[in-house]
Amino acid sequence: MSPSAHFSSYVRDVPDFPKAGILFRDITPLLANAGAFTEAVAAMAQPVLALQPTHVLGLESRGFIFGSALAQKLGIGFVPARKPGKLPMATYSEAYGLEYGTDALEIHVDAFKAGDRVLIVDDVMATGGTAAAAQRLVRRTGAQPLALTVFIELTSLPGREKVEGLPVFSVLRY
Repeated sequence: MSPSAHFSSYVRDVPDFPKAGILFRDITPLLANAGAFTEAVAAMAQPVLALQPTHVLGLESRGFIFGSALAQKLGIGFVPARKPGKLPMATYSEAYGLEYGTDALEIHVDAFKAGDRVLIVDDVMATGGTAAAAQRLVRRTGAQPLALTVFIELTSLPGREKVEGLPVFSVLRY
């Protein structure tokens, strides 16, 4: 079985979630299988090793799961990018569009410093709005966004176009 077919067997398609017309890719079966999840994290880490990141920025909410596991595997720090109002200290905020609406991400203003090399991590890249907002947040701190790594990339949507030259690594492409 190819690696893509192997990982695809752990992804459920859920039609019309969170609203009509959206096909949601459910990764909870992958997360529930320790071996498959470990392999997925290794597959996400492999292409970014040479980039030598100093931090992972995990995007709420499933990006926290992959991001914290990647940070641990890479031996680097983890920073959460949260929805508005969830962080206790002063924040930078960036709004973005989704396939089905708008939202925003926030990070603490002191999350990174100049010279930090930040790997942005999420579970799925669709339209690229979330990743582009994360890229802008990293830049606002003076740090360098290095790359985006995701478990699933929806190639029929313009995600890569929105991240302004940021290298994108994905394990599965639909």
